[in-house]
Amino acid sequence: MSDELIVKQEDFAELCDHIRQSGLVAFDTEFVSEYTFRPQLCLLQFATADRQVAVDPFELEDLTPWWDLMTDEETTIVVHGGREEVRFCVNLAGKRPQKLIDVQIAQGLIGPSFPLGHTALLSRVLGVEVYGKETRTDWRRRPLSDKQVHYAIEDVRHLLDVWRTQQATLEKRGRSSWAVAEFERMIDEIDAERTRENWRRLSGVNSLRSRDLAVARELYEWRSNEAEKRDRPARKILRDDLLIDVAKRQPQTVNDLLATRDMNRGPFYRDMAPAILEAIARGRNLPKAEWPKQIRKEKERDEQILGKLLSIALANRCAEQDVSMQLVGTTSDLKQLVRWHVYDKENGTVPRIAQGWRAEVCGDLLTDLLDGKITMRVGDLQSNHPIVFDETD
Repeated sequence: MSDELIVKQEDFAELCDHIRQSGLVAFDTEFVSEYTFRPQLCLLQFATADRQVAVDPFELEDLTPWWDLMTDEETTIVVHGGREEVRFCVNLAGKRPQKLIDVQIAQGLIGPSFPLGHTALLSRVLGVEVYGKETRTDWRRRPLSDKQVHYAIEDVRHLLDVWRTQQATLEKRGRSSWAVAEFERMIDEIDAERTRENWRRLSGVNSLRSRDLAVARELYEWRSNEAEKRDRPARKILRDDLLIDVAKRQPQTVNDLLATRDMNRGPFYRDMAPAILEAIARGRNLPKAEWPKQIRKEKERDEQILGKLLSIALANRCAEQDVSMQLVGTTSDLKQLVRWHVYDKENGTVPRIAQGWRAEVCGDLLTDLLDGKITMRVGDLQSNHPIVFDETD
């Protein structure tokens, strides 16, 4: 079976009919994200049991037939580390995938390694070695060479075999429901990106006071709107560190604004200065009741110390269960568990590490450790999980 590059709409329609009849397809994309507000889709790759194909979106008028398949309830889509593929679907189709499988996530549910790259995953699951990768390719350039098309299709060629192997292991261990829940959670997270408070993820934002946070939020919204209007990456409009600095200083004149280092080079920031000052004023003029809440520093210290304690216990439990700790619970998840269990248990939302399949992995281990109901000690030093937990009197 030779690799194929589709550049005609009628051939793409025929491919989508084939995928619909197959009911199961591996999917990947090549994209460039450095120059535009959202990543630019440059190539789509598909593999069924019978065909391996790349599709050039620059040559097609309409990708709707594929997005219709990705969002229907009959076609199963297999991806590897497919967060960007889900984003393309949500942003371009306005709908979320319905039957999506991510083999990178699946592997983390049956082994300690997550996330595994494509080459390592094929070697681990199938014993297949693949070589070479067009990691430096500018996928916007045309024409594409046969070598580029071949390497792009290599990303989907073996994914269906990987999933069949993983599926058998998941069923044997009783973890199929874990996988379904985790695939759905990944889609939920991406679908929620459009509405969540993304400004809270700015580096350094937790050092700001409540009023400064209100300004930072307004600056972030202005930056996002401006970046989308100009189709440029948000960081090219205003870097995160500059945004935080401006939120702290809250300049009220153009000269004060441009006194910030790196904002006084060239005409761009001078042209943008009135809009930036308006955003600052909107944040400053908000009534105190509408200021974002600041995370209390003493809580942050407690969460950090206790989170480190819990991470040791969780690492040991995940080694016992042969599941990736990074998939079960991150440092942020453990801090959230501490915050909920110690401060907000009566009214706060139950953290995800205490819900669903993660609760099956952790049980009451972490909360019992916080409550002093169990102690930790070193047991067998030769074991992959050397920590032993004892009930207290």
